[in-house]
Order: sequence, then structure tokens, then C-alpha cells
Amino acid sequence: MTHTTDDDVGRAPSALDDRPPFVGVFDLFTIGVGPSSSHTVGPMRAAGAFIACLGDRLADVARVDVDLFGSLAATGAGHGTFTAVLVGLEGCRPEAVRADEIAARAARIEREGTVLLGGVVAVPLRAADIRLRPLTILARHTNAMRFTARDGRGEVVEEGVWYSVGGGFIVRDGEEAAGRAAPVPHPFGTAAELLTICAAEGAGVAEIAHRNECALRSAHDVREGILRIRDAMDECIAAGTRHTGDLPGGLGVHRRAPGWHARLLQEDADRGPGFAQEWVNLVALAVNEENAAGGRVVTAPTNGAAGIIPAVLHYATHYTPAAAAGRHRDDIAVEFLLTAAAIGSIYKNRASISGAEVGCQGEVGSASSMAAGALAAVLGGTPAQVENAAEIAMEHNLGLTCDPVGGLVQIPCIERNAIGSGKAVNAARMALWGDGTHRVSLDAVIETMRQTGRDMSDKYKETARGGLAVNVVEC
Repeated sequence: MTHTTDDDVGRAPSALDDRPPFVGVFDLFTIGVGPSSSHTVGPMRAAGAFIACLGDRLADVARVDVDLFGSLAATGAGHGTFTAVLVGLEGCRPEAVRADEIAARAARIEREGTVLLGGVVAVPLRAADIRLRPLTILARHTNAMRFTARDGRGEVVEEGVWYSVGGGFIVRDGEEAAGRAAPVPHPFGTAAELLTICAAEGAGVAEIAHRNECALRSAHDVREGILRIRDAMDECIAAGTRHTGDLPGGLGVHRRAPGWHARLLQEDADRGPGFAQEWVNLVALAVNEENAAGGRVVTAPTNGAAGIIPAVLHYATHYTPAAAAGRHRDDIAVEFLLTAAAIGSIYKNRASISGAEVGCQGEVGSASSMAAGALAAVLGGTPAQVENAAEIAMEHNLGLTCDPVGGLVQIPCIERNAIGSGKAVNAARMALWGDGTHRVSLDAVIETMRQTGRDMSDKYKETARGGLAVNVVEC
């Protein structure tokens, strides 16, 4: 790893604050495009933030230089980073832009050799003009990018370094954290604090999370916003079971979800419990195949792990006593996603959800843990059992590497989501057979994940320089 020390490329992060920024359900679950939250969504947002910084000086810009560092440079081609930066400079936002619009804009930029900054000012820039520095790791995070706007005389109009820190979150150099201070009634930074609050209030995890969300928006808006997220997940599942053919990128990975879906509809017409795991696998595959194709997906909490929360939520709404008793699927979804977000916020603030920072344990591991805790809640678990479920799932994802073959979010990522979903279901069921007491706490396993990620070799952290990425020689 090469660390730079120049003043113009970053600084070391500050220590964790005692009171971390509030990270809520609408921070961890956002609607965007594939294939990567940190390498596609984050760079698109950072490019847009850079354009916003220019303001009324936009007309003065004659040229823009873009530098990508670390993992963004190493796997950017397979993760859609270059295109994301270019269309982000044109004003596209991941939550609004369509995949076909991205493709059309990318083709025009390549053909004309210009980017329309903010959609209005043409400057010369193509993907080939982006400077790649894969061996240069800035002090704060490996996913770094620098934008420099110059006028016709070559003078700097605006320059800034942004970090894509996982899950689509971005931080500009000089900012403290990817979050916001918020006057919520029940702030917590650890699982132990959350359990203490639950005990004092006589409330479940979802209720505490709901009260915090309602400090920022109305209860109606919270519920409707969560259901929009659920609906976007459902739309992604439907698209993933409908679209056929090979995924882009040259690996020849064939979409399996449509065939599996047709077979399940035939063999499991009555939706019997014996096929529950097959449906979980199907949902995970459908979402992540759609993500790999650059389709619309819900970051949960990352794109690389986007299939786990929908797959386990599908289990919760079809194969639990709550579902059998007729509990409305909307109510299940709200409890599930609020609980998952509460757990995910601890990972975001105390460790990382970035594969480029801590390996896939931060993506699939975190998502599996969030889903396990959420399912335990829907199964009627106490807060202690919810915490236990989340701990079990992460404990058995520790050390998971991020070694994408060809730098694409396909192998092993797609199947890994199905496996992570199965772990989540099993962890929740195991926790419900206990009373919530256990030897290793969720806080301890989150800290272990953070330390493991710190010690992990860089080649296993989304650089495509180790593991399957180099040993699958036929690719």
C-alpha cells in the first residue's frame, strides 16, 4: 500500500466521536443504479457535488481533470466508475437516472468527446482522459477521487477530493463523517446502548428506530418512505426474474433467475414451506443479477450486497408465523427495515460497510447481520435475541474477502448474496431458540470485523489483485 502525504490529497481520519452522526433508514437504504454503491453510486454523487460547488462559476470552466485513486482506479472499469463520474458531472443523480439514459449519455460522450457540466457547459472529457492511480492510497480511504476545474488560462477554478466510503455515502476531504447531526430522542452508537434504551423504554428495536425517524419527518412520511423502498426492491426482483441473457463485462455469466423463477412457479405452485430456501436464493440472485447489469437497485446497505435484505424480507413475508397469522406485509416490511437500519447504523459508525476498506465482510457480512436481526424481530424475538441474531450472522462472515473476478460485481458476488441470505435466516432461527444471552456481543464482533479489515491484505479488498480474481485463469 502506498500512502501519500501531500496536503492536496487528503488527511488521516479523526477518532470516532462519542456521539456518532445519525444514520437512519433513509440513509442506509437508497434507490440507485448498479453495479456498485461505492464505485458507481458514490462517484456519481461526488461528481454532482463537485458541480454544485462550482455554482455560478460553472461558465468559467474550460476543462476538468479527474483523478481516481486506490480501489476506484483498480476496479473502476468493471464497476462502471468512469461512466458514473462522467454522467455525474452532467448532473445525473443515481436515485433518478435510468440505466438506458446512462448508456445513451456515455455513448454520446465517447462519440463527441465532451461532457456537459451541469448539463450546460461543454468541456473536453472522455473516459480515457480520467487519470488512474491504483497504487496510490489516500490517508482517509482507498476510494478517493479528485476533481479539478480550470478556466481558459489554466487557472484552478475549483478543486476537491471526495471519498466514496461505502453504501453510496460520500465525504469531502475536510469533513468529519458521512452523516449528519440530528436531534433524535434515542441516540445510540453501540448495540449495548441500543439494548439499554430498549430496556428502559420497554420497546423493541424497530420502535426505537421509528421514534428517531419521526424526529426528522412525520410518522406518515416515515411509513410511506419505507414502503417506497420495499416497492423498489420488489420492482428490482421482478426485473431480475424477467430479464434474460448474459451479464455485461465479458465473463459470460448467464442470468439464472428467470429460469429458476419459471421452475419454482411450476414446482411450488402452492408456495409450500419446503421451497422457502429456493425462493430466498432466487430473490438474492434476481436482485444481484439486475445490479450487475447496471439496473435500478436499492442499496442495502451496499449494491454488492443488495440481494440479502430483499431475500430475507421475502422470507419474513411468506414463511413466518406473522405472515401465516395474516399480519399485513406492509407492517412486516416496516418493522423489518427499521430493525435492519438500526443494526446497520452501528456498522456504519463503528466499523465500515465498504468492501474496499474491510473486504466483503463489510458488505455481505453487514447485510447478513442486518437481515438476521430484522428477521428475528419479525419472528417475535426480544431485543436481546435480535442482537444475538445479528451477532451470529456476522461472526460467521468474519474475514470474508472482496476479490471480484474481472473487477466485476458478478463472481463471487451474486451467489455470495444467496449464501449470506441463508446465513441470516439460520442465524435468526438459532437466536430464537435461545433467550438472548450469549458469550460474544454484537459490539465485540463489529470491532473484530473492523480490526480484521484493517489487517487484511489490500489485494483482498476490492482491487481484483488476489483470490478468485487472479486464480480463475480462464477468465
